[in-house]
Amino acid sequence: MNILILGGGGREHALAWAIRQNPKCDRLIVAPGNAGVANVAECADLNILSRAEVLEFAEGNAIDFVVIGPEAPLAAGVSDALRDAGFLVFGPSQAAAQLEASKAFTKEICDACGAPTAAWARFTDAASARDHVAAQGAPIVVKADGLAAGKGVTVAETVDQAHDAIDAIFDGEFGEMSVVIEEFMAGEEASFFVLCDGADCLPIGTAQDHKRVGDGDTGPNTGGMGAYSPAPILTEALQEQVMARIVRPTVAEMAARGMPFQGVLYAGLMIDKGQARLVEYNVRFGDPECQALMMRLGAQTLDLLLACAEGRLAGAAVNWADDHALTVVMAAQGYPGAHEKGSVINGLDGLSETSFAMTFHAGTASKDGQVIATGGRVLACTGRGATLAEAHERAYAQVDALDWPEGFCRRDIGWRAL
Repeated sequence: MNILILGGGGREHALAWAIRQNPKCDRLIVAPGNAGVANVAECADLNILSRAEVLEFAEGNAIDFVVIGPEAPLAAGVSDALRDAGFLVFGPSQAAAQLEASKAFTKEICDACGAPTAAWARFTDAASARDHVAAQGAPIVVKADGLAAGKGVTVAETVDQAHDAIDAIFDGEFGEMSVVIEEFMAGEEASFFVLCDGADCLPIGTAQDHKRVGDGDTGPNTGGMGAYSPAPILTEALQEQVMARIVRPTVAEMAARGMPFQGVLYAGLMIDKGQARLVEYNVRFGDPECQALMMRLGAQTLDLLLACAEGRLAGAAVNWADDHALTVVMAAQGYPGAHEKGSVINGLDGLSETSFAMTFHAGTASKDGQVIATGGRVLACTGRGATLAEAHERAYAQVDALDWPEGFCRRDIGWRAL
């Protein structure tokens, strides 16, 4: 098969690494890719938000299967254009992608199907939103109602913090968006990944992300500073509870509305006293959770994505090894705020590239024979082992082998489970 992956981050490097291991994969192209992806696939300079450009490229390269990595092309309707032209695609339609693109849409779906989630309200002006916060008190959660690259959520510990977050959103920090304000939910967060083909659902893994920038879960929220899989808190009984009360009702409601969901549904959950409530949905693999998941799934990833895209999930199964994976994000100094770009990363040549230790590239490029940092989150050093402690040791061995003074990481990834 000729396979095209859209995206250029750590998630797409991990997907490419796993898919490349499957003998069904003859030619693999990633657009735009990055310096690490270039080691496992061809990279193509392509505007992945342009339906016409992606379609022309897929036709010109005899692509058999398109895997859409990030949320932006899904929200732009790229999957619809490809499907309309007869291509096999992994990723939801533009309408179904509203489960991530609009916080208010997701809340309405939850209300309609009875899925447990936080109490909420939507506001289109700052004054009303500020009044609501003043009436409710803190802690309280303020969300930009749209795609904000993982940065549009503020867990405000004071009313003043909530007001500042509201003002920032209405001042256009993330573009033109309304605000969703939610009840604060106490508990422990975990991520649950489920493949959906519009009718059937197949759970394919659990993980826990670390959103805060600093050790001990301190500092501002980021796109994710590390993750591990599986998440011990998501027991089999709790997973079945989530499927029965949240995921299957959501998928049924989407189908009833004429927008069947096909792709991966990433349920961010808050777990407290043995009960799970939905924090949010994403409609693509999380980053950096995907890196840990792909280390565990390996070559079967392609078979699972194909079964999903072809509507064959009813007969599909995941073959799990009794293993653990952990990924540590190396970010540029200053992230998630202002950070320098263009610094040279040394030490990559000496790193392991096996099914037990891999460093996935997120924000890198090649320049004059060297690998340079081009983003905020730059690398994802990932280890796999029979225990989480073993995976932890392998991941941090990769971190410690790098020579990149302009980078930093958290040193406590996996602390909850360890």
